[in-house]
Parts: sequence; C-alpha cells; structure tokens
Amino acid sequence: MRRVVIDTNVLVSAILSPKGAPAKVMDYVSSRELELYFSPEIIDEYQRVLAYKKLKIEPETQESIIASLINLGIMLVPQVSKMPMSDESDRVFYDTVKSSNAFLVTGNSKHYPAESFVVAPVDFLAMMVQWVPSN
Repeated sequence: MRRVVIDTNVLVSAILSPKGAPAKVMDYVSSRELELYFSPEIIDEYQRVLAYKKLKIEPETQESIIASLINLGIMLVPQVSKMPMSDESDRVFYDTVKSSNAFLVTGNSKHYPAESFVVAPVDFLAMMVQWVPSN
C-alpha cells in the first residue's frame, strides 16, 4: 500500500473544493487505498488551521475531521532531520515523510527540498494511475 503524508494545504483544499485533486487524494485516504501517516505536530497544525475563522468550518466539523484522520492514519514521532528548510514549520511534514517512507502530497512543493517523494496532488493522482495493474 502506498504511504502518504498530507500537507495542511491539501487537507484544507479538499474540504473547500470537494471535486478537486486534493479531495480525490483524500478520498483514497478515506477508502484506505492510501496509508496516511502523521505526527502529533501535524495533527496540531491541522487543528490550528481548521480553526481559522476565515475558513468557516464549524467546531464540530473540525473535531470530526481530526478524529477521522486519526482513526484512518498511523501516528509516529519522526526523527528530526538536518535538511535545510525554507520554512521551519514545514520540517515536521518532511521528517514524517522520511520516517515513514511515504510521499508528501503538497500544494507548496517549493517549500520543500526537490525530492521525488514531494508531489502535488494532481501529479500524485497521475502516479497512482500508473501503479494500478492493467487487466
């Protein structure tokens, strides 16, 4: 099974635009076709961002989303890397990917080192099509 770490921007995009590529990636997570990994810090980040007033996500919905993600995924405490990062707040996502041997699905790939496992949602979906065995 393919492993993923979902950047916060992908989660928010999936919530706000349920027909886009981020939502499709999250559908694969929800159906357990992808194995979701996260750390306690990532969950904290999700909670913080989902609570932004401008997103207009009801507190009950926020709690439900977080509970679902925790139920669907695997929590780990990543080993901290020394990889230079343009934004230190993104380190936890990078380190969780490295610790879980996963793909990082992000809409902000420029925030991360240029690595083959850092992919945009649309590119990740294209990769998934290639992984499906043909009949």
